[in-house]
Amino acid sequence: MEGLLTFLGTGTSMGVPTLGCACAVCTSDDPHDRRLRPSILLRWHEDAETGGRERVVVIDTGPDFREQALRNRLTRMDAVFYTHAHADHILGLDDLRPLSFTAYREGGPIPLYATPETAAVLKRIYEYTLSPHATYPNRARVELVPMSQRTMVHGVEFIVVPVMHGEMEIAGFRFGRAAYLTDVSAIPESSFALLEGLDHLTISALRHKPHPSHATVKQALGWAQRIGARNTWLTHIAHELGHEETNRALPAGVKLAYDGLDLPVDLGPVSLGPATP
Repeated sequence: MEGLLTFLGTGTSMGVPTLGCACAVCTSDDPHDRRLRPSILLRWHEDAETGGRERVVVIDTGPDFREQALRNRLTRMDAVFYTHAHADHILGLDDLRPLSFTAYREGGPIPLYATPETAAVLKRIYEYTLSPHATYPNRARVELVPMSQRTMVHGVEFIVVPVMHGEMEIAGFRFGRAAYLTDVSAIPESSFALLEGLDHLTISALRHKPHPSHATVKQALGWAQRIGARNTWLTHIAHELGHEETNRALPAGVKLAYDGLDLPVDLGPVSLGPATP
C-alpha cells in the first residue's frame, strides 16, 4: 500500500524564524528556512484499487496545526498519534474541532493515541474537552486511546519506537518502510531492531552545538549510518542550520527536510512480530 508523507513542520519549539532574532537563517529569503513546529501528515487510500476513501493521520498537533491544516487543505482526520506532551507537539489539539465534527457524524470521535504520561497532560490542559463531564457544545469530538506497541488504523500499522528526549522516554513511530523520530537525544539499543529495512528515516537534528535533550547533526548522522535507510531526512531544525549550506555538507542519502516536502512511502505490513488490535 502506497501513501504520502508530508512534513507539516520541521522547526523547533520556537519555530524558524525565531522571534526577536536577526541571524542569517531567521532573515533568509529561502522558503526552506521557514520552519513551523514539528509534525507530519500521512495520507493513503484504504483500497486504492477500488478508489477507496482517503485516510488521514497526523503525528502531533503543535501550535501551528491550524496553519498547517489550511496549507494542506485538510477537511477530515482519522487519528492522531502523540510523541510526547511538550507544548510544541500538543497545543494545536483544539484546532481539531472542525475536523472532528465530520468524523463524529461518520461514526465516532477522532482517536488520540497517547502514552499514559502524555494522556495525563492532555487531560489536564484540555479538561473542557476530554473530561467525561465536559459539556461545552462545540468541544472537539476526540477520544484518548491508550497507545499499544502496534496499532492498526484503516489498514496501516503504526509501531511505537521508544526513544529518549533528555531523561524522558517518548514515542517514535514506524509505519511501513518509513519511520519518524523527533526530539531524540538517544536511541535505546532495543529500538534499532524496529528500524530495519527502511526506505525513509526521519530523525531530529537540532544543530551542531550539543544540547542536553536533542541530537546534534553529528549524532543523527551516526544513527542514520547504523540504521541504513535508503534516505534519511533531518527534522526539528534550529535556526543555526541554513537549508542550502547544511545540505551541501551532508553525506549522500541524507538531507534536511522542509515544510511541505512530500514523500511517497510504502505503508505495507512489517514483519516484526504480532500486531496489537
